[in-house]
Amino acid sequence: MTTAKICFIGSGNMTRSIVSGLVGSGYDSELIETTNPSLPKLEAMHADFGVKVTQNNEQAVINADVVVLGVKPQMMQNVCEALSHLDLSQKLIITIAAGIPCQRYHDYFKQNIQLIRTMPNTPTQIGVGVTGIYAPAGITDIQKQCFEAIMKTGGEVIWVNKESELNQVIALAGSSPAYFFLFMEAMIDAGKKMSLSQDQVRLMVQQAALGAAEMVKQNPELSAAQLRQNVTSKGGTTAKAIETFEQGELRELVESAMNNCINRAEEMEKLF
Repeated sequence: MTTAKICFIGSGNMTRSIVSGLVGSGYDSELIETTNPSLPKLEAMHADFGVKVTQNNEQAVINADVVVLGVKPQMMQNVCEALSHLDLSQKLIITIAAGIPCQRYHDYFKQNIQLIRTMPNTPTQIGVGVTGIYAPAGITDIQKQCFEAIMKTGGEVIWVNKESELNQVIALAGSSPAYFFLFMEAMIDAGKKMSLSQDQVRLMVQQAALGAAEMVKQNPELSAAQLRQNVTSKGGTTAKAIETFEQGELRELVESAMNNCINRAEEMEKLF
């Protein structure tokens, strides 16, 4: 794992997250190369992480052992087909794009490839992310171990048995940081209407969110429901706030949002 040469096709936010996790964990930046049509993004990747950069996808792929496809789904076919003349038989191909099933990549590249499909989330950039991974038949245990070691530099990894389960990973992990950001945003907006300073409001909200997540992590024997109940005294202030959320059908809204996330991922599978 420590000597695998990795190239990232595309230098967007998710690529930055994974590269940040890799370099931050001590992975040799000389073994990492990122590509992008935009020079400013490449310059930022080199300045921030010390990795190699290029606008030449083909050369980057030729030099790599592991190829990470990090372009937008609507661009994926053109990018892959432009590389289809290369012999990819000895390379491990990783995709981090939502909505494109494994078989489609074999069609794009016009050859059998060794492909692993993943769904990371952005907290990977600070080492507390989670990545869902699906490996079709034909991927060796050594390849799985290599890729798992790479992704563990950014946090936890979850292997799924069915490709369709990656859509559930999207709803639970890939997209979910945005759910928590929205909830925090709403709390901060409400706090701005109070007399405390904006800095005080943000500090309290972010620390409360961090502390709540850490308590869930450090108390695996307790359910989230039990932890909530432990903080909620009958007839108290917390109980009144929780009652308001329940009256607003927060649970039903969350379930609906997650189902819509999954439905959209399934729709995207038919588009590309």
